Amino acid sequence: MSIRARALAAGLAFWLPVALQIAHASTVVDAKALSDQTQGKNWLAYGRNFYEQRYSPLTQINTESVKRLGLAWNMPLPRDNSLVGTPLAIDGVLYFTGSWSVTRAVDARTGKLLWEFDPKSIEHAGERLRNMWDSSRGLAYWKGVVVIATIDGRLIAIDAKTGKQRWSTQTTDPSKPFYISGHPKVFRGLVFVGNGGTEQSAARGYVSAYHITTGKLAWKWYVVPGNPADGFEDPSQEMAAKTWTGEWWKFGGGGNVWNGITYDPEFNQVLIGTGNGSPWNRKVRSPGGGDNLFLCSVVALDADTGKYKWHYQTVPGETWDYNSSMDIVLADLDLEGKKVKAALHAPKNGFFYVLDRSNGKLLKADKFAQVNWATGVDLKTGRPIEREGARYEDGEELIYPSPFGAHGWHAMSYSPRTGWVYIPKQEIPAVFNDTKVKMVDWRSPYFNFDPGVGMGLDNDVPKDVAKSSLMAWDPVKQAKVWEVAQPEFWNAGTMVTAGDVVFQGGVTGEFAAYDARNGTKLWSVNVGSGISAPPITYEVDGKQYVSLLVGFGGAGTSIAGGTAMAQFGWAYRAQERQLYTFALDGKAPMPKVGPPTFPKPIVPADFKVDPSLASKGSELYVGQCVWCHGSGAVSGGYAPDLRASAIPLSLEAFKAVVVGGAKVPNGMPKFSDLRDEDLKAIQNFVRHQAEVTTKAADKAAAQ
Repeated sequence: MSIRARALAAGLAFWLPVALQIAHASTVVDAKALSDQTQGKNWLAYGRNFYEQRYSPLTQINTESVKRLGLAWNMPLPRDNSLVGTPLAIDGVLYFTGSWSVTRAVDARTGKLLWEFDPKSIEHAGERLRNMWDSSRGLAYWKGVVVIATIDGRLIAIDAKTGKQRWSTQTTDPSKPFYISGHPKVFRGLVFVGNGGTEQSAARGYVSAYHITTGKLAWKWYVVPGNPADGFEDPSQEMAAKTWTGEWWKFGGGGNVWNGITYDPEFNQVLIGTGNGSPWNRKVRSPGGGDNLFLCSVVALDADTGKYKWHYQTVPGETWDYNSSMDIVLADLDLEGKKVKAALHAPKNGFFYVLDRSNGKLLKADKFAQVNWATGVDLKTGRPIEREGARYEDGEELIYPSPFGAHGWHAMSYSPRTGWVYIPKQEIPAVFNDTKVKMVDWRSPYFNFDPGVGMGLDNDVPKDVAKSSLMAWDPVKQAKVWEVAQPEFWNAGTMVTAGDVVFQGGVTGEFAAYDARNGTKLWSVNVGSGISAPPITYEVDGKQYVSLLVGFGGAGTSIAGGTAMAQFGWAYRAQERQLYTFALDGKAPMPKVGPPTFPKPIVPADFKVDPSLASKGSELYVGQCVWCHGSGAVSGGYAPDLRASAIPLSLEAFKAVVVGGAKVPNGMPKFSDLRDEDLKAIQNFVRHQAEVTTKAADKAAAQ
């Protein structure tokens, strides 16, 4: 044998076992892998696996070792804004979506970018951009394919190795302002997705499933029924129509499934948490009353066919935006000596529900937060016991919780070790008032939706109006175990491990670890900006990592905004967004992302506010601008603070941006239907707010 042949043989002898090991180690992400609750190396889905528990069996980071956590690496994301998503970790690679669903694959050991895919969401959205945010809560993975959903309603499959697009499917009607900010789910070779749009159009919510290999539609199920004169798609729609009155189909009905989706492998069903009504007020959409199925419900659908199986409605005839779009966790519970396959659900309305997921029967329900719209839930009928006057029958009512909910989309986690759920709880009231509602305002298929919720959408949101906490809840005893107070609201989702550590980020920029058994804070680090995304944990080469996206975003920062969020200094583009990864004994220095910044309102001496124009501008601002620029023109950081911007000072410059679309590439929509008089009105409102807040600040400084 020649020297060259012997060298080749030796090389093969060395590399063949390695190659075989790599091939053997490669994870096939399929139903078997996603049903496995014992593996902790990978984070394969939004909630880690099918069960949505956000629980990891890893123990290297535990109550004793967690104090040694340090930064392993960070990845700057200068082009991103809202980062609210859950990354996936598969065989040493992180996959995540950023603003506008730009998707990246990163080496989990080093943070090196492997590939990036830009779906061009802004370009595809067009005029619909005015109804959309840049947020994406995550992605799915199945057998080497990454699946993302875009804000403009597309579902896209990407090759996990190359980052190249395999197929793209439009899941919504491009002529309507539906959007997708949530994450798709994959099971049994199907990709499942819902959408949003309840507040922006005559929305009729639905969910749909597509074949993972082709992107072709497999089945679709509507949450609310359509016009009875057109016939019904299936018997469940006919059943639901009996619970509606009036001409609800002209308003769409609502019910959009924009977040809570869980695949239940043991019963081969998809559990969906459905949305609120469109419009919110039942007096408008269903004037004769009725439960309005399937709004605000947990609904089980056959995974193969999409056929209705069962439902449980948390808020019959809802009228407070108490959607049930929060996560649905699967767990095995011991209830009164019996093992129960349960679904755990803590929606906006402030009650914690335990359902038998084999049939949807209500097993447990109790308040986990401050609630005054209902006194309890009747376990025999499953219906809430509503308080008289809660439906603001007399015109105005202070109600707990607000439309932001006692628990929002920020995910809770469940530990099989403790048997407890870890909830980012919040308590914030709202004044509901519909005395100024005019039916004529709701006749157009597209409306500028003012929900009539007196939360200060046309004024500022004050500091300390809300209370929030991280709470451990016993779903069997229906009782609080421990609670840690937190500032304001909009604190991020949780993750818990077999090391008995609960991780959570918050509005102050603190990323912290708590003892899952008693709530003791064990470790924390300030990441330099508000946190809206939940963390994940995984293992590479025998080392456990914790990764977290940091980019303050979501409705709490955009709609609510106001002083409540502005007080932290997370101003628009002031802090560079990051992907942080921590590990035991990590030594990397924390990056300097930018200091807290507080925009200074501009009050020109030569601009005299016209009160009548400012009043008109307030209405236009609430309908068009508050969704991004914040309550009272006080930005919480999602978009520029208009009080401090020079653009609204010049009507010409203002028109170029708002009507002409000069800032569309940055995500600022164009409003081609706004007239010069509308712009003048908004201009006067913004100047009025600048004067009011400046005077208030000067007065406070003088005291």
